[in-house]
Amino acid sequence: MTRPSENSPSQVRLIPDNATLRTNFNSLKAGDVFIGRLRLKSTEENLVVDLLDRGVKLFPAGSAQLSCRSKVLQARMFTEYMVPGTRAIYDLHDLLEAINEYHRLGHGQVVTKKDRANGGMGINLWSSAEDVFNQASFGAIPFPFVLQPFCQNCRDIRVIILDDYLEAYWRDNPNNFRNNLHCGGNSEPATLTTEQHDLCREVMARGGFPYGHIDLMISTDGATYLAEINLRGGLKGASIGPGEYRQKISDIHQRYRLEQGL
Repeated sequence: MTRPSENSPSQVRLIPDNATLRTNFNSLKAGDVFIGRLRLKSTEENLVVDLLDRGVKLFPAGSAQLSCRSKVLQARMFTEYMVPGTRAIYDLHDLLEAINEYHRLGHGQVVTKKDRANGGMGINLWSSAEDVFNQASFGAIPFPFVLQPFCQNCRDIRVIILDDYLEAYWRDNPNNFRNNLHCGGNSEPATLTTEQHDLCREVMARGGFPYGHIDLMISTDGATYLAEINLRGGLKGASIGPGEYRQKISDIHQRYRLEQGL
């Protein structure tokens, strides 16, 4: 059976929404373009591979579409920007390797992050990696998850980047190590250093994010690490309002359409 042929420029189709994508999924050809966030069920991510293999263009990129859905994938893709020792844990063998490393380096308390939980609801603090293993070995912690050393008294900055628009604000909760505002934190405007700004741009370029919500972790010694990145996120604590936010996203999408001649 032959592969679908590539479209001529005049035949390129713009897929405007997820409903149209699903209806026409098997007829899409190389050069067709989908713009926006893919609405995928938790077991449908492999469809992205099929789209990309057929030459269908995605904007934002497939790597951004997938990594913003999975903290574990982010731990694999962006390890160099995260807290040293951050690991993606897929099974007990990975966890045992992490225990060896953590004990060798003298790490005590650790944090786990559930793969698809948001709003701070999937973050747990443990006294040691050994405690995580005890729970995981009895099935109390579902795989996969992210494991990283706990950073005591760290601070948090949310960064919103929409093309040339950049906004940053501190998020802090004196009563909870989870600094996000969903868990009761407070916010105030923040000014990024050149290094922090460069880190955000590097992460976005690595993951194919044309825009994003980026959470930075600031340790007590002043080091900055990536906590996570998403294509969209809550605006609580931000100056930009929902209407302006949606318009800026729309403008970025429109510029891409013009660049592609659509």
